[in-house]
Amino acid sequence: MKIIAMIPARYAASRFPAKLMQDLSGKPVIVRTYEAAEKTGLFDAVYVVTDSNVIYNAVTEAGGKAMMSAQEHECGSDRIAEAVMDMEVDIIVNVQGDEPFTDRESLSGVIAAFKEDKDKEIDLASLMVEISDEDEINDPNTVKVIVDNQNFALYFSRSPIPYPRATTSDTRYFKHKGIYAFRKRALMDFQRLPMLPLEATEKIEAIRYLEYGKKIKMVETTVQGIEIDTPEDLKRAQAAWK
Repeated sequence: MKIIAMIPARYAASRFPAKLMQDLSGKPVIVRTYEAAEKTGLFDAVYVVTDSNVIYNAVTEAGGKAMMSAQEHECGSDRIAEAVMDMEVDIIVNVQGDEPFTDRESLSGVIAAFKEDKDKEIDLASLMVEISDEDEINDPNTVKVIVDNQNFALYFSRSPIPYPRATTSDTRYFKHKGIYAFRKRALMDFQRLPMLPLEATEKIEAIRYLEYGKKIKMVETTVQGIEIDTPEDLKRAQAAWK
């Protein structure tokens, strides 16, 4: 089974422009993320795929592998699909470029889901982490996920799900961590399938897979990490790195 990591990297970002090129203890965030993925030792190859010459040059000058996107894309999955179209690979792991604290334990979990899937029932695997802070549960920037009793995703939302109508129930809330692992076939299907209303409304690309009947296995992790979406996140990451 050939497994690679792809790190989609846009230079523009609505909330924090050029965030991937911000300094994190002497190196750009995107280079730190690339190095973290490489350091796990889990992949046959790691690539950054980007629309930016600035990011491409930063990665290659640091000794990493980078590819330029030939097209503009709506989301990271589309960018990766273009990059791997002609590659002979079985599993592609999408590592978010703004997560320089990506860890081996979490990535091992999503890869193991496929190795244990003898019937090839799983199209994607992804991560979820339990959250209890009410502000985070209600924050639309935090994507929540609910699962069935086999940990297959039922739905993703920016709203709090499930809605706590019965406040005495023993409800657990899970945040979706944006690391995906795909079978190549599922990723190629995503690229050709048009966006449907639920994905368009929530602006969550994982919903497209559910709307077209793909099965997403969610793997629970306890690793929170730090996603760099804002200047405040960068300050937290800088403090944590030290």
